[in-house]
This record gives sequence, structure tokens and C-alpha cells, in this order.
Amino acid sequence: MNSNLPAGTVHERAERLIEKERVEGITDSERDWLAVHFRECSACADAAESMDRALASLRTVGVEVPRDLAARTQLRVHLRASELREHGPSRRILWAITAASWGLGVATAPWVWRGFAWVGEHTGVPKPLWEMGFVLWWVIPALAAVAAVVLDKKDAPQGI
Repeated sequence: MNSNLPAGTVHERAERLIEKERVEGITDSERDWLAVHFRECSACADAAESMDRALASLRTVGVEVPRDLAARTQLRVHLRASELREHGPSRRILWAITAASWGLGVATAPWVWRGFAWVGEHTGVPKPLWEMGFVLWWVIPALAAVAAVVLDKKDAPQGI
């Protein structure tokens, strides 16, 4: 035992290590110190043994749950999913935003085309390349919107 520590401190350390060993584990050096302390202190050894018995008895206790707990929980999940569908964000807003986006896209297409042409002429980019840039300007947002809708459908619960 460590004679540099007062007796109360040694027992407090032993108590902390006993608790720590049961919950998160202790290092080999701590385990060795505890074994030496148990040989010298029967009170701490008895406390550790008492804790082991208490934990063993707790592990044998059965917990009973109502037989219909799973069915009731499943029913509550279905009810909540229905509630969320009824009160969730409206698809009309999504369609309105989509329509506005396409309308603005069509309205600004001539200016965007001229912008790509101007950048192409001033930077020396070949015409097919800046034309491809213009096409991607339109296609990438549409593909992102399609991916968002597909992922939303994929994540939605099935059969509810």
C-alpha cells in the first residue's frame, strides 16, 4: 500500500477504483494497486465483493413489458407519420417555386446566352465549349431538383 497517502485517501482511492473498474475498466497498474490494497484492507475487499454480489443480483432481475407494447408503438408511429403528412409543407409551394424558376430562366435566357458568348469571345474559349457551358447552366439545376425529389421519395416511409 502507498504509505505516502493518509489512510482515508487510500480507502477513497480504492473505492473510486472499485467503481471505475465496474463501469469503464481500469489499467493494469491500478488493478495491481487494488489487489495489494485488498490483501491489506479487508473492509475494501469486502466492499468490492459486496458490489459484485449486488451487480450479479441486478443482472438476474427480469423486466416485464406489456405484450402489446410493440403493436402500440407501431400504431403511434403510423399515427405520427400520418399527422406529419397532413401538416407537412405543401407541395404547392414547391411547384410555385419551380414555375417561377423556369419562368425567370426562360426570360433571362437571351442575356445568359450573350454573357456566355461574350466570355467565350474575350477569353478565346472555343464556341462549342461555351455553348456546352450554357447548356450545363440549364441542366445542372434541373438534375439537382430531380435528385432532391428522388431522394425525398426514397427517404419517405413506405406503406404508411
